[in-house]
Amino acid sequence: MEVIPAVDIRGGRCVRLEQGDYSRETVFGDDPVKMAVRWSALGARRIHVVDLDGARDGSQANAEVVRQIVQTVDSSIQCGGGIRDISTLEHVIESGVNRVVIGTAAVKDPQMLRDAVATVGDRLIVSVDAREGFLNLEGWTESTDITPIAFIDRLQAMGVQRIVYTDILRDGVDGGPNFEMYERLSAETSVKVVAAGGVGSVHDLQRLADAGIEGAIIGRALYRGDIDLAEAIAAAK
Repeated sequence: MEVIPAVDIRGGRCVRLEQGDYSRETVFGDDPVKMAVRWSALGARRIHVVDLDGARDGSQANAEVVRQIVQTVDSSIQCGGGIRDISTLEHVIESGVNRVVIGTAAVKDPQMLRDAVATVGDRLIVSVDAREGFLNLEGWTESTDITPIAFIDRLQAMGVQRIVYTDILRDGVDGGPNFEMYERLSAETSVKVVAAGGVGSVHDLQRLADAGIEGAIIGRALYRGDIDLAEAIAAAK
């Protein structure tokens, strides 16, 4: 299983939110590029970069920072936040990003999703973000009545091969991932699943690997020092 450090950018700084709440922000560094360099130097093969301003507001606000990360580190970069049309998606790929993540657009603009699958194929990741059993959009600020499994069934039918699944209430807080849901995703769907939200220990990573999860994104636990990245990478192999 791949261990993927997160670099979340808001206002040009590296931050983490608690449960997706923009009012509950912790700043972990003024320079996201330096943070990405740190994780790359410690062995991360891939880094998950999110433009939080773009995710909430609908257009990329930290594209230049993402470009600098891509040009500076050796790790592959997957990036999301504010990618709502094909033109932006193509620009992100052209900047050197290895995988592109879309969320809101995948729900609200099915034609854009079809075009994205046709344009980038398996380099596309759809972010499936759930709170209390239902999808949330617009940087987790807008609720829906769509269940994750029903949505993933639609994604599979449209050719999506990989998702990031986040249980929002587990994100940025202690308590562990939603293992029951990840086991269900592995058993009931054929998409490749990257886990996000609640990973707080090497043991959590091992349980996710045992559940058949392809990768796990680590944020707060890594920044607080609860998880040693090199140890985590070794344990997840």
